[in-house]
Amino acid sequence: MKLIEAIIKPFKLDEVKDALIEIGVQGMTVTEVKGFGRQKGHKETYRGTEYQIDFVPKIKIEVAIPDNLEQKVIETVSRAAKTGSIGDGKIFVTDLGSVIRIRTGETGEGAV
Repeated sequence: MKLIEAIIKPFKLDEVKDALIEIGVQGMTVTEVKGFGRQKGHKETYRGTEYQIDFVPKIKIEVAIPDNLEQKVIETVSRAAKTGSIGDGKIFVTDLGSVIRIRTGETGEGAV
């Protein structure tokens, strides 16, 4: 099993969510996060004064999936989240040792 974490632009959330559901992903966790990468934040102007915004708002999507869906999920998120401009995000893939569904006690892929 794998844990896929994707950091994306907030306005791409619905597209990514719909695309993941379409390929069979059954659940996800979404968190509002802030951060920066190579872009190092940005500048905004408010009432004539310029401000440096160090941390840019992003969305973090986490999905636990069986190994056989890994490549499909990566391709789907990449396609749906891409704008072609700086700050499109990152995808992280981690091996999951175990998953337990609290309600039923199911473990492994059955708990995903």
